[in-house]
Amino acid sequence: MQNKRFIYSAALCLLGALMAFEAHAQSVPLSIDEALAIFYQRNLDLIAAQYNIDQSRADAIVAAAIPNPTLGVQISELSNRPNMGSNATGCNHAANVSCGPAEYFSFSQLIEVAGKRGLRIESSGFATQAAESDFRDAVRIFSNMVRDAYYDLVLAQKNHWLAQEIVDHYQTISKANQLRMNSGDIAESDFLRVKMEAMRAQSDLDTAQTAVEQAQAGLAVILRWPDNGLHFEAKEQWPDIKDIGQSLSKDDLMNKALQQRPDLLADKQRAAQAEKELELARRLKYPDVTVNAGYARDPSNNTLNSFFVGVSVPVPLFYQYQGESDKAAVALNQNQLAVEQTELGIRNDVASALATWNSADKIVQRFHGGLLDDALSVRNSAELAYSKGATGVLDFIEAQRSYKNVMRDYSQAMINRANAYYDLAKALGEEVGSDNAAGNKAQDHTQLQ
Repeated sequence: MQNKRFIYSAALCLLGALMAFEAHAQSVPLSIDEALAIFYQRNLDLIAAQYNIDQSRADAIVAAAIPNPTLGVQISELSNRPNMGSNATGCNHAANVSCGPAEYFSFSQLIEVAGKRGLRIESSGFATQAAESDFRDAVRIFSNMVRDAYYDLVLAQKNHWLAQEIVDHYQTISKANQLRMNSGDIAESDFLRVKMEAMRAQSDLDTAQTAVEQAQAGLAVILRWPDNGLHFEAKEQWPDIKDIGQSLSKDDLMNKALQQRPDLLADKQRAAQAEKELELARRLKYPDVTVNAGYARDPSNNTLNSFFVGVSVPVPLFYQYQGESDKAAVALNQNQLAVEQTELGIRNDVASALATWNSADKIVQRFHGGLLDDALSVRNSAELAYSKGATGVLDFIEAQRSYKNVMRDYSQAMINRANAYYDLAKALGEEVGSDNAAGNKAQDHTQLQ
């Protein structure tokens, strides 16, 4: 019977080890740079298509195109026996001989005047630049979206690690309390209170595991569900904090953002395009010229071979394109208003991001200033005092809870500080850390289109 129990226990231990090894083998460490690389590798083409960069470049080709010439061939005086017996020079004057039909070959070319083609080229150039600026702005926004999901996973993992530490800690304490209760050193009620806290810690661990799995799924969705997406384990990687303008005044920071933000640049480029479109609409009243030239061979004419040339011009008598000018003026006003609204939004973004960063950084500095060590010291002191009977179980439990809350608050503060730093960089239009690689890849992508 004892052998069977031993074999059963050994089998359970082996199964547990195999499951632990399998879980560890399935874990895929992931850095923030790798997460961004996966995202842009799988999404860059879709983002570019969304912002119509290819279409803008195709429109630029269309705008720069010169109108094609027109070639014409015309045969007239068709009948059974045209120009029979004609006295023209090209005929032999015989009464029963046909001179043949007349043949005309023409060439016409539209010539645009008043610089219309040049304005179209400039307008389409601004449109292409605006599309590329929108694309860079999308890179700026999506980079932080990936980071947010990444640090959500980091926070969930840290809470899980803390919950596991507390569970392990309570297991050790519960074993010691069992011995103390058996020897009459502590009351059964105190033992049960600690046991209930241990069960609550186990429930916290289960909740933390659920949060980790949900964060893994959220990151996998953003990365378009890559292989092993549900097994990613985010590395505890914090940003290398650099001076991106934190020491500047708010006005200087806002001016820096107004110079760098790609969304504002895109709005200004669209406003410049609207100015060109307005000028082009005003020049539509200047009619384009069509030049015609050709060659005629008419046997029935006294001159057998002749050439002709002519010019045709539409006369803007009844309509002078006032509607096009009015529509272009409205579009220009709308784009200028968009520039002003974006500038106001940028100022608000910078002020909010700077305030958030200052607050998050100060909170982390307080933790590093001794709060973490104090929480650990209080827990250890309370545990030691409780083990010697110098303090009650409630003080011991309260110290454990305080330690858990401090560590959770510290993890949240570190996540908030990382997000605040990247949000400030996003508000300023500043490339930091892995943004350089993503931005370079995006720039290469736009150049190769």
